[in-house]
Amino acid sequence: MKYHSNIALEIMQELPEKILIVDDEPDIIEFINYNLKKKGYLTETASNGVEAIRKAKLFRPDLFLLDIMMPSKDGIQTLRELRIMPDFETTPVIFLTALRDEKSEIAGLETGADDYITKPIKPELLLTRISTLLRRMKKDRETEEKMVIGDLEINKTKFTVVYKGNEIVLAKKEFELLSLLASKPGRVFLRNEILQRVWGSEVIVGDRTIDVHIRKIRQKSGVDFITTVKGVGYKFDLE
Repeated sequence: MKYHSNIALEIMQELPEKILIVDDEPDIIEFINYNLKKKGYLTETASNGVEAIRKAKLFRPDLFLLDIMMPSKDGIQTLRELRIMPDFETTPVIFLTALRDEKSEIAGLETGADDYITKPIKPELLLTRISTLLRRMKKDRETEEKMVIGDLEINKTKFTVVYKGNEIVLAKKEFELLSLLASKPGRVFLRNEILQRVWGSEVIVGDRTIDVHIRKIRQKSGVDFITTVKGVGYKFDLE
């Protein structure tokens, strides 16, 4: 039995997009929050980088609005931390700042921000930038969601794996593991990297967990897609 249903996927796709607003000025938070909710977005707020990291893990936003100059942890430091987390390594980030010099803008974009808006914030401009960025990211994700490698097709939107016309039904972590390895055929993924990206740092699993899941993938598919690199890790190799 698959771990999803088409009905559940359709409901998920209809949910409004979520935005985390991070700024240490309450009036700016209130102003942005009002305009985003009016437009139909789901929002959450944070007043500094430390709070933003904590709330991001719970709220899992589709986009961050991140002020640069904040106490406790500024926007640059916050973004650096977000980008090393598998859940947020590609999540769109728009920096909000009162700084107007080119050096600050370049520094923000080089850290991994997708856009940069200076204060005072014009709601029409902000909403347009958000809409454009989310639309672009959605298009990019749809392109990336389907992988075709030879006779193997992995569809991350439908959570299906088809090999030579036959569907292979995998459990959630088996699907995520195969998708990760297949995303870069021939590349060796280290065991620690696989554990981090598939199971996450907050879940404690045994050292044999990967081996068990790979064995199940091989059994269910009847094909050995995955090569073990002894003492190093695993790689996807479909010949």
